[in-house]
Amino acid sequence: MIRRRVARVLALLALLLSSGCATDSSERRAVSFDSFAAYASDALRRVMAPRSGDGADVLRLAGLNVPREWRPAAQARGGVLLVHGLGDSPWAFHDLAPELARQGFLVRTVLLPGHGTVPEAMLEVRLEDWRRTVAEQADLLRRDAGLVYLGGFSTGANLVLDQAYSTKDVAGLLLFSPAFRSSVPFGWVTPMLRHVKPWLAETKSATESIPMRYSNVPTNGFAQFHRSSRLAQRHLASGSFDKPVLMVLAASDSVVDTDHAVKTFQTRFPHPASRLVWYGRPPQREGDDARILTQPDMLPAWRISQFSHMGVLFSPNNALYGREGTLRLCHNGHDAQATQACQQGGEIWFSEWGYSEPGKVHARLTFNPYFTWQAGVMAEVLEAGIVR
Repeated sequence: MIRRRVARVLALLALLLSSGCATDSSERRAVSFDSFAAYASDALRRVMAPRSGDGADVLRLAGLNVPREWRPAAQARGGVLLVHGLGDSPWAFHDLAPELARQGFLVRTVLLPGHGTVPEAMLEVRLEDWRRTVAEQADLLRRDAGLVYLGGFSTGANLVLDQAYSTKDVAGLLLFSPAFRSSVPFGWVTPMLRHVKPWLAETKSATESIPMRYSNVPTNGFAQFHRSSRLAQRHLASGSFDKPVLMVLAASDSVVDTDHAVKTFQTRFPHPASRLVWYGRPPQREGDDARILTQPDMLPAWRISQFSHMGVLFSPNNALYGREGTLRLCHNGHDAQATQACQQGGEIWFSEWGYSEPGKVHARLTFNPYFTWQAGVMAEVLEAGIVR
């Protein structure tokens, strides 16, 4: 009897494993667009569909989630395609994209399938859907701008790395908090678990509702993220990417295996103009690599205890996420009393998720005091790709 039960469990695991690693069904069809404008228009239609209420408000909320384009004042020096992370939206590049346009680039963002509407839309999405979107939009941008850089945040960094290794027509990479390997244990089980437990956590309260990113993600979303990380690791194991790369990391990142990311930078991104921007105590590294630039991440004058996974993307002047922004991420892994104190507008400090310190209430850090300096480093890396 025990043997029969064991056999059933093994058979179920085999079924889940095979399902978790399957590719797209032949019934799934890609939707191709002949222009970015057509793609953005279709995305707006899809983003508005599940929303109800006042028309102007629906349009405003939808506008926070749709792909956008920024054009430089003069002729473009090239193009930059930006890809957001898991549960996020193109709004993640609200500050970065205009800065790139000021530097002379035609900049576009994408909306990954399953995002920008409701979390349930991610229950059936596949990594192949995300890869197809990035490949198609990179091709369109290449047609319109010629020289193309790819930039990605977290999961988006995995996707642009995949595209860079899959085609030679990429001038360089911008990688923000790249999640090549996660620091979260047991991610490997999510491709199996998604079939038996569609949600890992209950939906959070409306107080944590954010109009341009999901507060909760289905198990399948984490499963596809895990698959993207495995794909990135396979590419990196195959050899080096020898074009200019900017990598930005926070030492206290609670999502990324930062030691692995630093080693990846030193061993797989050899271009002399590549730069790793590191916020925190100097990382463990092989030799004296002058390409690694460090900045302290404890800034009492800003009430910052440490940097975060998401904060590296945003300017301190951002109206929602900035130093005086109207949106605070108070659900930060603390007890209810600390969360309530944050929500009621008391003095708060900023940190990565889960950090605590006696006598201080911490919200998630959602901005980068070094944003302008970081943009200057980014410009130097991009210039090296143009010269090449």
